Amino acid sequence: MSSQILIFLIDTVLGLFSLALLLRFYMQLLRTPYHNPLSKFLVAITNFIVLPVRRIIPSWKGFDLATLILAWLAQFIILSGVNLLQGYEPDSSMASTFFGFGLLALIELIRMTLYIIMIMIIVQAVLSWINPYSPLAPILDSFTQPILDIFRRRIPPVANVDLSPLFAIILVQLLLMVVASVQQEIAYMF
Repeated sequence: MSSQILIFLIDTVLGLFSLALLLRFYMQLLRTPYHNPLSKFLVAITNFIVLPVRRIIPSWKGFDLATLILAWLAQFIILSGVNLLQGYEPDSSMASTFFGFGLLALIELIRMTLYIIMIMIIVQAVLSWINPYSPLAPILDSFTQPILDIFRRRIPPVANVDLSPLFAIILVQLLLMVVASVQQEIAYMF
């Protein structure tokens, strides 16, 4: 019972923290407007660890590597901690176990990214009908614009309705299936 509670807490707290780090990374990468409550919130809850790590791991070509590595590290801790609490005993060397958990943590970040994209596309589509001038609109637009533009160039609006979000969600769902398959293959290998 106590290990289930600990697994729940590790997965929830570190999962949310990893999500916050990943959102911060993408907001910096996509240059979303800083003066909004979401950006300020993400910076406030992650600055305590991002700023010291930036002294060790600098940015590279506009990529905030410190934030991305911290998100990966949080996922790594979740995977290894949960598996150890569930009684996982590494069969092979420690290096291959570390590599396996590291690869699975990277796959989990990719999966989280796809879910972020899908949720933002859905929220943006709903807000475009309900309240297109919402304070969230610039954030959502900066996240979804690069993806939706690919479809908007090829698929014209039908009866003045933009179908690009529908096709983007279908593509994200297909990519999620591929990621799940890769994740299972890696899990079986280690």
